[in-house]
Amino acid sequence: MPAVKLPMRYGHPEGHTDVCFDDRASCLVTCGSDGDIRIWESLDDDPRSVNVGEKAYSFALKNGKVVTALNNNAIQLHTYPDGDPDGILTRFTTHANHVVFNGDGTKIAAGSGDFLVKVVNVEDSSQQKTMRGHEAPVLSVSFDPKDVYVASASCDGSVRVWNIAYQSCEANLPLLQKCNDVVNAKSICRLEWQPKAGKLLAVPVDKAIHLYERDSWKSSLTLSDDFITQPVNVVTWSPCGHYLIGGSIDGCIVVWNVATKACIERIKHEKGYTICALAWHPALPQVAYTDTEGNLGLLQNVCHAEGKSTVPKVPSPATKDYDALFDGDEEDFLNGDMIDHQGSAGIEDDDDDEPLMPVSVRGRQRGLLDDDNDSSLDVPSLKPGDTEKPDGDDKSSLLSIVPQKISYDGPKPTLPQKPFQAGSTPSHLMHRFMMWNSVGVIRCYNDEQDNAIDVEFHDTSIHHALHLTNTLNHTIADLSQEAVLLACESTAELSSKLQCLHFSSWDTNKEWMVDMPPGEDIEAVCLGQGWVACATSALLIRVFSVGGVQREILSLLGPVVCMAAHGDQLMVVYHRGTGFDGDQCLGVQLLELGTKKRQVLHGDPLPVSRKSFLMWLGFTAEGSPCYVDSEGILRMLNRSLGNLWTPVCNTREHCKGKSDHYWVVGVHENPQQLRCIPCKGARFPPTLPRPAVAILPFKLPYCQTATEKGQMEEQYWRSVLFTGHFDYLSKNGYEHDENAKADAEKEQQELLMKMFALSCKLEREFRCVELADLMTQNVMNLAIKYASRSKRLILAQRLSEMALEKAAELESDQLEEEEDFRSRLNAGYSRTDSEWGNPQAKQVMQEQDEEMKEQDEQHEPEKPRKAVNPFSSVSSPEQPPAEPGKVVFSNKSRVNPFQVSGSQKSPAIPGSSSGSARFLDSLNKFSRKPATSGNLAASKSDSIVIKPLAPKAKSKQGQTSLFQSLPLKPIFKKSEVKEKSLSSSQPVEPDAGESKKPKTGFQLWLDENRPSILLENPDFDDSEIIKDGMSRFRNLTNEERTLWIEKAKGGSSGENMVDLKKRKQPEQENRQLNGNQTSEDPDDEFRAAKKCKPLNQATNKLSAFAFKKD
Repeated sequence: MPAVKLPMRYGHPEGHTDVCFDDRASCLVTCGSDGDIRIWESLDDDPRSVNVGEKAYSFALKNGKVVTALNNNAIQLHTYPDGDPDGILTRFTTHANHVVFNGDGTKIAAGSGDFLVKVVNVEDSSQQKTMRGHEAPVLSVSFDPKDVYVASASCDGSVRVWNIAYQSCEANLPLLQKCNDVVNAKSICRLEWQPKAGKLLAVPVDKAIHLYERDSWKSSLTLSDDFITQPVNVVTWSPCGHYLIGGSIDGCIVVWNVATKACIERIKHEKGYTICALAWHPALPQVAYTDTEGNLGLLQNVCHAEGKSTVPKVPSPATKDYDALFDGDEEDFLNGDMIDHQGSAGIEDDDDDEPLMPVSVRGRQRGLLDDDNDSSLDVPSLKPGDTEKPDGDDKSSLLSIVPQKISYDGPKPTLPQKPFQAGSTPSHLMHRFMMWNSVGVIRCYNDEQDNAIDVEFHDTSIHHALHLTNTLNHTIADLSQEAVLLACESTAELSSKLQCLHFSSWDTNKEWMVDMPPGEDIEAVCLGQGWVACATSALLIRVFSVGGVQREILSLLGPVVCMAAHGDQLMVVYHRGTGFDGDQCLGVQLLELGTKKRQVLHGDPLPVSRKSFLMWLGFTAEGSPCYVDSEGILRMLNRSLGNLWTPVCNTREHCKGKSDHYWVVGVHENPQQLRCIPCKGARFPPTLPRPAVAILPFKLPYCQTATEKGQMEEQYWRSVLFTGHFDYLSKNGYEHDENAKADAEKEQQELLMKMFALSCKLEREFRCVELADLMTQNVMNLAIKYASRSKRLILAQRLSEMALEKAAELESDQLEEEEDFRSRLNAGYSRTDSEWGNPQAKQVMQEQDEEMKEQDEQHEPEKPRKAVNPFSSVSSPEQPPAEPGKVVFSNKSRVNPFQVSGSQKSPAIPGSSSGSARFLDSLNKFSRKPATSGNLAASKSDSIVIKPLAPKAKSKQGQTSLFQSLPLKPIFKKSEVKEKSLSSSQPVEPDAGESKKPKTGFQLWLDENRPSILLENPDFDDSEIIKDGMSRFRNLTNEERTLWIEKAKGGSSGENMVDLKKRKQPEQENRQLNGNQTSEDPDDEFRAAKKCKPLNQATNKLSAFAFKKD
C-alpha cells in the first residue's frame, strides 16, 4: 500500500522551516523564519507557540533542550517545551545556517556564513572545537553517530569530513556546484550519516544521492530516479538505517531501499514547493516534511508494504518469537524492516561495528530466530552450517575490522596548536583584526569590493592613519612605534614574503621586502626596538634590522606557536613535544638582542591550565613577559623568583556567561591594568561595530581573600610582584619613575604595618616577627613602638634585637659591595702581597683614602708604587691623602671615635665601646653621603636609606649639621653653581651631579677626556670609564700631571673662600667641642664641620630603639 499524504497545515511565514519529532515522539515541533517554535500534538489541533528570537535559521531538539541559530549570530539554548532561555553556546561573526545535536545530545555542531564549523559541549560551552578550511559559507552539518567525525557541505562546492578530536580535515570531496552565498545555492545539501554504525554518508548531489563509505570515503553507490527532475535539497535516514528519503526543490519526495537500490515511494508536493526539511518518526512509518512557504505535511504508511512483504523471508517460528518482543500492530513496520535487513546482502548488519562482542550477542540473537539449535546460546562459536549467508558476510567483515581496531587504551596525543599572531583574529574571516596592541590597530578587509589593510594609531602624534592595498594577501602583521610589519604565505607562483613599512625612517625610502627561500613559509613575526624577527616553517628565527639588514639566524627548538617582542627582548613559544589528554606541551625562550646578547629562559616549559592552549603572548608596557591561556588565566614572569611564572588574573571570573570571553590587547604594571575586549558568546570580537576596551583589575589567587588578612596579603605580594620591573629597568639603563617606586614601597610598608597590628590583636607574636623581617628600618621602629605600647614587651625586645642585627648585616653588605666595586676598578692595577701586608703601606692607603687632594698636591712621580691611589678619586675625592712613602699620623682634629668610614679598607678602631652607635652612624653616613661624579656606581649600591626614629633637633646648630649631612636637592645645586660662577676668579663650568667639594686634578682631566673615552668605547659604563681614565692619567708625563693638579688648585681657591664665608659660628663651636683645632686651610674647617654630626646622631639612634614601660 503506498504512503498516505495528509493535508498540509500552514505553520510559519515564507522562509526556511525546520521540523522534527520531540523526545517522546508524541508531538511535531517546527521552527520558522519568524523566530517562533510551534508544538503540534496533531495536525488537526492548533499548535502552541514559543518565540525564541527575531529570526531563526535552524533549530534542533534533544533531551528537553532546543538549540537555535538566530539572526544575532548566536547559537541560543532554550528549554523544552517552555522555551526559557538557557544561555548562549557560541557565537559567529555571521549567522549560522545549520545546527544539529549529536546522538546523545551532549554536543551540538553548527556551520555558519563565516566558513567555520564549530562543535560545542552543551554542558560546558567553553569546550569548543573549531574546524577551519571551507572557503565559502557552510550549508549544512551532520554528526557521526560515533562522535568521531562531523561532515559539512559548503558553498565552495566541497563536502568535508572533519576529525573532531584533531580538528583536522579527513576528506575533501568536490561534489557540489560553487556559489558565493547560501541564498544563491541551488540546494542547501542537508547531508546525513547512517544511524547507529555510521558506515555510510548520504550526500544529495544534483538529482541523485551519493553514498560514501566510512574511513575510505569512496562512493559505494548512487540512488536516483526519473521521478526527480530538480536537484535534491534534503535527505534523511530511517531510524533503522535501511531506507533513505529525499526531497527536491520542486516538491518531489522519494524513498529508496538502500539494500536493493529500489525506489519504493514517490510523493509529489501538492503545490510543487521546495522541500526544506524531513523527519522520520522514531517508531512509526511516518515522515513529516516542511516547505519553504512555511507549510507542514505528514506522510503515513511509508514503506509499510515493503516491510510486510519482507516478513515471509524469515521462518515463521522466528517471526513469532521476534514479534513477541513488541506490543501493538503498528510496530510491524519496524519488525519487518529489521528482518528484511537480515536477509539483505547489500548492506551489512549494524553489529559489525561491535567486533569485541560477536559471539555471545550473535548467539543470543540467532537463538531467537532458530529454535532447532538450542545449544547456540551456550556454544562460544557458531558452526558454518548454523549460520546463514548474511552471517557469513558479517564474519568476514569482522575479520577485516578487528586488525584495524586500536588496542592502546592509554593517554591519547593532543593535536598540536597551530601558529598564531597574538592580538589578531582568525585569518579565515573576511573582516578581521590583524593586530591590536598598545600602539594601534591593523584591520584587514578581504571581500568582493576591496582587499586592503587599514592601520590606525591610538596616538596620532606617532603617525597618521595608513591605507594599504593588500595585493600580496598578507595574513600576518605587527605594529610598533617605528614600523608596520607584514607577511604572507607562499603560493604556487610566489614565495613567502616579509614586508616592512619603516615610517619612522628619516630618508625617503621607507619600505623594504624580503623573499623567503623556496619551501619556507613565515608563521609568526614581531617588532622590537630597532629590529624585526620572523619564525618560519624551516624552524628558523630570522632577525633583521628595522632598516632591512639581515642579522642573526637562530634555530628553533620546535615548531613555533607564537612570538612577541619588547625593546631588546624576544620571546618565542614553541612545541617542546606531543601533549596528551588535551594538554599542550609548550616551551618558551626569552632572548635579549641588545648590545649584551644573552638568553634568559632556555627553552623552559610554559605552564598552561589543564586541557587549554595559548591564546595571547606579549609583554607589559614596562617590559615584563606575560601570556594568557584559553582558560583566561594571565601569568607574568616573576624575575625576583628565579624567572618563574605567577598567575596574576583570571578573566573568567569577570565573565557573565560560560561562552563569554575577554580578548586581551594590553597589560600595564603601573597602573595595574589589564586591557581587554569583552566578547559575548565568542573568543574574538567583530570588527564592526568598533569594540570597546574594558579594564580588569589584577588579583593573585591567594586563599581566603574574603578575610581582611587574606586581602592584605594579596595586596602586599601583588605590589611586590608589580614593582619588580623597576629593578629590571634600572639595571638595564631604562628610564623609570622613581616617585612611583617610592609610592609602591610606601604602600608595601603600610600593608606590613597593618598586618603587624592585626597579628598583635590576634596574639600571633611569632607571626609579628615574621612580618617585621620584611619591614624597613623605619617601619620596624614603628613596630617596636606599637608592640611596647600594646604591653607586648617580649615582642618589643625581640624586634629591637632584630633591628640591631639587620643594621649590622646592612653595614657588612655595604662594605662588601664597596670592596667588590674597588676590586673591579682595580682589575688592571695590582700590588704584591708584601706590599699590601706592610703595616706602613696599610696606613698610607688609609690616609690616601681620606685625603686625595693633598696626594695630588704632593705627588712624586719617582715612586710609582705609592703614587696616586686609584680608589682615592672614586671613594673620597674631598679628603687629602698623606705624602707617598711617608708614614702620616692623624692629628687630634681628624679623629672621630664614632665614625666608621665605608671608603676605608682598614676596620674600625678596635676597642670602641659604642658598637651599636657605630652601626647606625656608619649606615646613616653611607645613606646620606652626596654622590660625586666619580662614584656613580657606588652611589647606586648605597641607595638604601635607614632612618631610625630620632628626636627633632632643637638647636640651630643641630639643624645646620643635619642639613649638611643630607643629600643636596637640585634646587640647592643650581644656586650653588650660580654662586660659584659669580665668585670664582677662574670660572669652571660645574657638573650637575657634583657637590660643593673642589675637584682634583684627575677629576678635571676626566671631565675633559670623558667624551673621547666614550667615543672609543661606547659600551663603557661609569665604573669602566673611571678605570680606563685612571690608567690613562697614570701614563701621562710628570709635567702634564702637575699641570692638571695646579689647575685644580687654582680653580678651587675662590670656591673655598665662598664656602668659608658661608659657615656659621655654631659650626666652629661644635668643631671645638669635638676637639678639632683651628686650621688655616678652609678645607680642614669644612671637613671638621662635616665630622661633627655623628656623635649627636649616634645618641639619637640608640634612643630610637628604647621603649618605655607604661
